[in-house]
Amino acid sequence: MNITQQQLDQFLRHAREHAHVVALPMRTRFRGIDTREAMLVPTPGGWVEFAPFLEYGPAESSRWLRSAVVHSLLLDDDATARPQGASADHAALQVPAGAAVSVNATMPAVDAQANPQQVGELMGRYPGCTTVKVKVAEPAVLREQGFEAAMAQDVARVRAVRAWFAEHGVARPRIRVDANAGWSVDQALEVISQLAAEDVAGECLDYVEQPCATVAELAELRQRLADEGVAPGGAPVRIAADELIRKASDPLAVVEAGACDVAVVKVAPLGGIDLVVDVARQVAAHGVSLTLSSALDTAVGIGAGLQAAALVAQVGKDAGVFGQDGPNAAGLATGSLFTADVGDREIRDGAMLTGAVQPDPAVLERYAVDAERRQWWLDRAAQAAAYIEG
Repeated sequence: MNITQQQLDQFLRHAREHAHVVALPMRTRFRGIDTREAMLVPTPGGWVEFAPFLEYGPAESSRWLRSAVVHSLLLDDDATARPQGASADHAALQVPAGAAVSVNATMPAVDAQANPQQVGELMGRYPGCTTVKVKVAEPAVLREQGFEAAMAQDVARVRAVRAWFAEHGVARPRIRVDANAGWSVDQALEVISQLAAEDVAGECLDYVEQPCATVAELAELRQRLADEGVAPGGAPVRIAADELIRKASDPLAVVEAGACDVAVVKVAPLGGIDLVVDVARQVAAHGVSLTLSSALDTAVGIGAGLQAAALVAQVGKDAGVFGQDGPNAAGLATGSLFTADVGDREIRDGAMLTGAVQPDPAVLERYAVDAERRQWWLDRAAQAAAYIEG
């Protein structure tokens, strides 16, 4: 989709006049943060979200701004407001409201050894989910306690999650571990080998997400896993790429290098629903599987994610990159990581439904930032806009 200067200016005007900026506390420290800030903008079609992480500069933030603008255009049913020829793109990116999207649970890097009950409490927030992403390689633990202590906590956390599933009668859960590029190749090999040894039948370990930082490291790790026969149940451990797709100037480089088995795609970091679908098609053409995930979005941003997930699932089905279990569960059930989200997105039978949400005015008011911080976000959006091309 092309974004006109007029559409961009209109969005920024709506933001200046009507945007709400919130700071939502996290239940548990996640991705190194305790509070998630987001700018929510009511547009003619509905609410959209601009929420690049605070450390991102204008160029990287411009992808998030473009995503918000695209989402606003897709929510708007007024065909007369679209440039000539844009209606076909608009129609191709629509999905019916109420479509079910399977989602995974998310397990923060809690210390399951010190607080074993916490795993059960967290898993209880994801009714019906049989796939879970477990955060590992927590930077603070690696920095303060060292690799061996961090690995012990990581393995114990995965073990506790597997035990929770067994206690609740889930025979073949899918467990993903996400290291956020926190390991060297040697460290990744050691941890993955231990996790694989505890999953003898190969029925639990779905994939390892972004174990190392570079394309070369992922390629080396995949080769060494194969050379050392790390294959629970006879199947190679799959490697997923996240940061190497969403933060790279060329999101396909890791795929073309044969360095991953799964591509994790996120709407805002890639620049919008339309660009996510484009990347998904190119990834699937290489026979690589696809997972749509959240960038720690609020309930508003999750709406764009669910829409993209439904579209990406169809792309993957058409390309035949999913196994017998169907599309990968999407990593979009992250609202429970907040003390309070701006809207309600229910998880039922392991799935969430597509469609927009109306933010709760009480939540917007309670967690609103002050006027100076709101202006900081408006300035940030204006600076990011300078990097957006049509």
